[in-house]
Amino acid sequence: MKTNILATADLLSDQDLLVRLGVLAGNEREASVELLAHLATLDSRPSVYAAYGYGSLFSYCTQALRLSEDAACNRIEAARVCRRFPVILDLLASGEVTLTSVRLLGRHLTPDNHQAVLARASGRSRQQIETLVAELAPRPDVPSSVRKLPTFRAMPSAAAAPAPAASSLSSEPMAALAPSPAALIPTPRPIVRATAPERYRVQFTIGAESHQRLRRLQALLRREIPDGDPGAIVERALALLLEKVEKTKLGAAARPRPYPSIRPGTDRPAVRSRDVPRAVKRAAWRRDAGQCAFVFFTGRRCTERIFLEFYYVQAYAKQGPATVGNISLRCWRHNQYEAELIFGPHPQEANDKRGAGDG
Repeated sequence: MKTNILATADLLSDQDLLVRLGVLAGNEREASVELLAHLATLDSRPSVYAAYGYGSLFSYCTQALRLSEDAACNRIEAARVCRRFPVILDLLASGEVTLTSVRLLGRHLTPDNHQAVLARASGRSRQQIETLVAELAPRPDVPSSVRKLPTFRAMPSAAAAPAPAASSLSSEPMAALAPSPAALIPTPRPIVRATAPERYRVQFTIGAESHQRLRRLQALLRREIPDGDPGAIVERALALLLEKVEKTKLGAAARPRPYPSIRPGTDRPAVRSRDVPRAVKRAAWRRDAGQCAFVFFTGRRCTERIFLEFYYVQAYAKQGPATVGNISLRCWRHNQYEAELIFGPHPQEANDKRGAGDG
């Protein structure tokens, strides 16, 4: 059991403990470098992880390798930088630079400057690396501003709480929007966190125009939403937007026309087209639950839900029909992967592979 490792460490002397930690840190760096090298290679062979039901390298890292989302993002980005500049692998192994340094510097490295930049980054802290990045890619000064921060006071009841002055939205009731001073610090990205079963906290920042729209909606919906809860308004807005997007993307309608026509004899002769009828799109989307339907032979199904495409199970080029039974959802990666199984690799990719082999 791994708990025995803790007992073993407790038995070490102070000096032996420090020596062992140094060895373990070195081993971790070596393992990290080896992992990055293998990830960089796998990144160049997307059909490998696609064959096993993973729609992206990120999905493979988080699901097959059990890396956290942040760890997967950092390592994938670092692996791609190391692919461009392999010398970074040696710097990582020695501890002269860290994964964070590589991630921050990666997009600013070029064949001309990478040696000088990496030399300056050696042994630097994150703050020093950020200063170096600002030197490599300077941004204009932030314009000076003077504005009044919201003042929050304890209220005897939720009904007496004023609307917040800051243009920051939360799905929690308005009475809970009075933040502590720490909450006024801007966050690096929007917050979506589960707070209770089937309840989520959502927090993001909006512009002045959107803020005015919110205030107008709060006034217009005062009868339906007496407390003007932004969460309730956003829920309504999401429902309306989703309905509009589904109508545009899938042809969703309250009373969709049947497919095929209930009077086929009155239709003009069918003309073969790659366009999938809207009724077929709707049925396929519902059947596949808005998720890539590629299934590996072990029974594992791809989990991707973004960049989905309508896929002909029997290829269109092989006279596959645009029917519900022949149309299925695929993520971009698996659509390309299955096309390569049928028709072979894309000519450009085949040329790239031949070129790589020639070296």
